[in-house]
Amino acid sequence: MSKYKEIKGFKVQTLASDTAASAVVGGTWASSNNLNTARNTKGSSAGTQSASSVFGGQTAPGFTDAHEQYNGTSWTETTEINTARYANAGAGTTTSALCPIGVNPGTTRVNNNESWNGSAWTEVGDVNTSRRGGGGTGASNTNAVIFGGAENDAPPSTQSAKTEKWNGSSWTESGDLNTARSTSGSAGVTNTAALFFGPPDKAEEFDGTSWTEIAELNTDRQFPGGAGTSTEALAIGGDTDPGITGITEFWNGSTWTEIADLGTARRQNFGSGINTAALASGGYTTTQVATTEEFTAPSDFTQINLGQVYYNSGSNAFKVTEQPVPGGSWASQTSMNTARNQSGSSEASPSSQGVIVGGNEPPQSAKTELWNGSAWTETSDLNAARRDGGSGGVYTSMGYFGGTSPAGPDRASNELWNGSSWTEVNDLNSGRQAVRGSGSSSTSLLCFGGGNPSYQALTEQFDGTSWTEVNNMNTAREANPGSGTVPTTLCCGGIGASPSPGSAQALTELFDGTSWTEVSDLNDARWGGGTVGNSSTALTFGGDPPSTSYTANTEFWNGSTWTEVANLSTATGWTNGFGSAISAIKAGGYTTTQVATVEEWTVPEANSTITVS
Repeated sequence: MSKYKEIKGFKVQTLASDTAASAVVGGTWASSNNLNTARNTKGSSAGTQSASSVFGGQTAPGFTDAHEQYNGTSWTETTEINTARYANAGAGTTTSALCPIGVNPGTTRVNNNESWNGSAWTEVGDVNTSRRGGGGTGASNTNAVIFGGAENDAPPSTQSAKTEKWNGSSWTESGDLNTARSTSGSAGVTNTAALFFGPPDKAEEFDGTSWTEIAELNTDRQFPGGAGTSTEALAIGGDTDPGITGITEFWNGSTWTEIADLGTARRQNFGSGINTAALASGGYTTTQVATTEEFTAPSDFTQINLGQVYYNSGSNAFKVTEQPVPGGSWASQTSMNTARNQSGSSEASPSSQGVIVGGNEPPQSAKTELWNGSAWTETSDLNAARRDGGSGGVYTSMGYFGGTSPAGPDRASNELWNGSSWTEVNDLNSGRQAVRGSGSSSTSLLCFGGGNPSYQALTEQFDGTSWTEVNNMNTAREANPGSGTVPTTLCCGGIGASPSPGSAQALTELFDGTSWTEVSDLNDARWGGGTVGNSSTALTFGGDPPSTSYTANTEFWNGSTWTEVANLSTATGWTNGFGSAISAIKAGGYTTTQVATVEEWTVPEANSTITVS
């Protein structure tokens, strides 16, 4: 008997608009009443969308001591700050605020710090380092942090990386920014969690002690306004040099997403509020402006849900929520402790938890570093330092085999990792260098290709105890990136003998547990890149092509063909990584020298139209 569902089908939800990852994505800017005094120069705003303050700033001409408060409808002038200034930082609320640093008069930096109690400004403990244009966040006049700025403008300008925390009576220096700068935007509501974003192409997050580099803005700019917290923030407007922009981006704690533009493009605006209810006031277009706009996100929206199928009545289309790999991008992440190339990795690990081992510093390295999703930690060394070995496995169970050591090339050594230490076990049958590998654990590994000294097609399989030779690859080569498991492995690129010795290869082969089969070639021949994923969905990145020194090209394998997707930020050879085609880490490599730089590949969820052919 037929089932009811087979006869009647199933229901698909009908929606008037696409699903969204956050209510913020559907937010819009709307005009409100102007400031009483037109002004610009970011950083001196505090409060919420309905209760905000602006104090100080640059007017046309000069600078001001004016202090205004917003009640959700209009601005009212109130008690001025004691020292007129612009490029000052700000923190707190309309009843408990702080106004440190700035410029007054001309280009004279001040370290004056003023505290607002709801009725009057009082000068309190000075900042340790005078500067202008730094960021500031905080909960009140007893809880604030300032960071960055310019200590002078005399050529060459001295940008600051200094961070200072305020406890209500004094300032204490904390961990410096990774990149000194002064024209960035800031967000945060305490002195233990803040963001600083903007040029030069950097964004950093503060945890109360130290700063960590995070994903960059999609649109690099200087003088953006900021609102929100360290995990949910807005970057508002700015200067793209040349050109002033109204672009607004939303930070969700891991990525930046462009949302609705400001009604009036401007730089150096005063931002305040939260990510779903923000305020942008003042700024500069071709002169100082008093313009005020409110950002409001809808209170009701349909949350995006991976795998969801729905009907969009507005566009008359069926849609599905998925993670299309061509929509992914690379962004800078925290660098490793040791710069190196030709390392091994736990390729099957998720992007939030992986291992990088060995490599060339130079000389050959024995170092092991663990990645926890935000930072790298050095741990137990290999027993034998080497580079250019093969590897496979996961965070707590992997192998590293073959390669070149200070004692000589073509080592057959095999070491296994148990999550805390390395143990030497049975060697490969054929020692070789520039070898590659795959596998799901220390008891299930595959080693293929390499040089000894000529190009090799040899393939060996490890069962946790010993290596067994299995069917060779179709084409002998070395430095041939690969990933996957023992029964299903992908190998792409490398260096081979055809058409002449040392030729970069575009060849791709799949191993099915018994034999290798040639499939579609890479779009760009290369060797020494990184590959993550499996035989049906994989990502290969970087490497050394025949036409240039190194490449930034990234290609996606869908099980049958390769497609070029977003490039690495920096062309890198002899690199490695771990993760999947959806989420991956590229760690270290070679540019003009060994590097410790790390990039993270992420693919956002997106709504795609379902087409039937």
